[in-house]
Amino acid sequence: MLSLDFLDDVRRMNKRQLYYQVLNFGMIVSSALMIWKGLMVITGSESPIVVVLSGSMEPAFHRGDLLFLTNRVEDPIRVGEIVVFRIEGREIPIVHRVLKIHEKQNGHIKFLTKGDNNAVDDRGLYKQGQHWLEKKDVVGRARGFYQENRSVEDRNYEETQTS
Repeated sequence: MLSLDFLDDVRRMNKRQLYYQVLNFGMIVSSALMIWKGLMVITGSESPIVVVLSGSMEPAFHRGDLLFLTNRVEDPIRVGEIVVFRIEGREIPIVHRVLKIHEKQNGHIKFLTKGDNNAVDDRGLYKQGQHWLEKKDVVGRARGFYQENRSVEDRNYEETQTS
């Protein structure tokens, strides 16, 4: 339950202290938003940082790992590259590796993805009738990551699963 000590502290403040606290909080929030928007412009990605939510990319990435993304238009998508894509009708983006590329003579590229830990490609995940992804589906491409610290027991378990 919410502690009433907070409300007592607010009641004890004079108006100037209260305005200062509200202004300070507003500056922190606006600074965070400006940094996020700046990252969006620099990286070209609508979401420059994402969290891995499933185990489909293990052992490369695990749940809780952070991926740093870029999505520059001029960079071509390559086989083996890790992309974050959004499927029409689903809110949560998916992190998987590019398995195949299909390039038309006019330069239009379509590609197929698959999670490293999955037995089959992602065609079952795409919307009905869709067999390939297009550049417009890509939220970003992994350029770096931060791996969550795992305990020794977790790492030992992972090693026994991959051997």
